[in-house]
Amino acid sequence: MPIHRPRPATGLQRLLKVLSALLLVSAALWSGAAQAAYPERPIQVVISFPPAGATDILARAIAQKLTETLGQPVLVENRPGAGGNIGLSAAAKAAPDGYTLYFAAVTNAAIAAAAYSPKPAHLIRDFVPVAGVGTVPHMLVVPSSLPVTNVAQLISYFKASPGKYNFASQGAGTLSHLESEVFKATAGLDLVHVPYKGSSQALPDLMAGTSQMMFDSIPASMPHVKSGRLRVLAVASGKRVSSLPDVPTVDESGLKGFEANNLFGLTAPKGTPPAVIATLAKAVQNVLASPELRQRMVEQGVELNYTPPEEFGQMIEQEFRTWGKAVEAAKIKLD
Repeated sequence: MPIHRPRPATGLQRLLKVLSALLLVSAALWSGAAQAAYPERPIQVVISFPPAGATDILARAIAQKLTETLGQPVLVENRPGAGGNIGLSAAAKAAPDGYTLYFAAVTNAAIAAAAYSPKPAHLIRDFVPVAGVGTVPHMLVVPSSLPVTNVAQLISYFKASPGKYNFASQGAGTLSHLESEVFKATAGLDLVHVPYKGSSQALPDLMAGTSQMMFDSIPASMPHVKSGRLRVLAVASGKRVSSLPDVPTVDESGLKGFEANNLFGLTAPKGTPPAVIATLAKAVQNVLASPELRQRMVEQGVELNYTPPEEFGQMIEQEFRTWGKAVEAAKIKLD
């Protein structure tokens, strides 16, 4: 049987092989250089709330540090409204290239997803986790003119005149709203809900006594507590806040099982390259390690804690399960 030996490659074939190899090497080098170059221009971070609230304060503090770490401006854009859905939808439509990110108030997004009819954008379906940054617990505040100094007295005060009083919130479908609904239902109160577009609009009426209580972020309300115009009765988190060690939790104040830790973190539109996610996650980890930033945030009631992408994704899913059940139990439906 004859043996067939391969024919020697012609000069043209050898040349084509060399060119093909060079193209592959060039493509790999170009891809690596492109990834290594990220970011090459400013990064936009979308948030779903107006200026001066907890989300805005935390997002801007982290964006400032990310600017220093990444070597490009990291700019915050406020897109408030519809329980956070306006900002969420705007970020979901952005190109998945790492230049538009979404700073998620995760607990609020979980509530909105359960309380509103299905919307075009969803935090789990349309985004990928970048990094958890920590929690910003809310606290229960009342006007200093209200003759109460603890939660038990507040409940008695409201029960003495059913339907007469109201509570303010950061907006329909926000954590601030749902916390109050759960508080109201658990304590058996008859209160009217008055929604605002963020803390900055609600607090003047609360301080004036037009509204009688509000669950609000510590960074937004604390200056008014210090000025004497508001009084803090409890924190909504599962444990006491380090910056307010003498303030009890709502659970400690008698409403057993009440807990809202208010999780925050950075996400990116689905399809964002893994290498970009890794770069951003590392940058966030470095930022949160800053002693100066940690001290500044602790003073405002923010509990910073870096969580890597995969674990942060699991925490997001847990928040959606927890608050989905809470919305259903409170029978809240918003549109």
